[in-house]
Amino acid sequence: MKLADFEGVIYDMDGVLTDSEPLWKIAMEDVFKSVGCPLTKEDFQRTVGLRIDEVISYWYHVSPWENASPKEVEDAIIQRMVELLTERATPLPGVLESLTFFSSKGLKIGLATSSYQVLINCILDTLNIRPFFQAIHSAEFETYGKPHPAVYLSAANTLGLDPKKCLVIEDSLNGIISGKAARMTVICIPEKTHHPEPKLILADAQFEDLNQLIHSFK
Repeated sequence: MKLADFEGVIYDMDGVLTDSEPLWKIAMEDVFKSVGCPLTKEDFQRTVGLRIDEVISYWYHVSPWENASPKEVEDAIIQRMVELLTERATPLPGVLESLTFFSSKGLKIGLATSSYQVLINCILDTLNIRPFFQAIHSAEFETYGKPHPAVYLSAANTLGLDPKKCLVIEDSLNGIISGKAARMTVICIPEKTHHPEPKLILADAQFEDLNQLIHSFK
């Protein structure tokens, strides 16, 4: 794999730019508990990488609650996430270095995430990295979230790139499937709180962090 093979790099957000997966679990556990649904952080491993409305729909069918509508639960989780991210979000190792590196090499940079736009704005502004991105796309605006490839294809289209010329950076199985279905090369940097997932081998390569990734291109 050579850097010259690519014209753009598209980042996932949660678990790639910042360690937000534990915060999602806190927010969901807090809100589900408040409506009488006793789900735990371990339960939420089953829905990592899905869009939040799909997560809530999944759990509503598995363990339905009565004290709030699914939309009210969704809104409460999003609001809690904004609070947590504003307080705690910091860039993961190599985020700033990799963005600077890819930008210096002339690659276009995009973001394709299952998170909603309000959370994208919160993270990009809290981390102060918005200027690096030429395309920012949320699966909120797609009919289907990951593992469907739509969000990655839309990001590539906004960048004006052939999907096969795009490098994707992901942390979850659903994200890897999404990027591969879009015919992109997918790098996996496993999110550290995930249980070991042998299926992550579906990625084209795995690295410990973004610093290790950019070192591989030097």
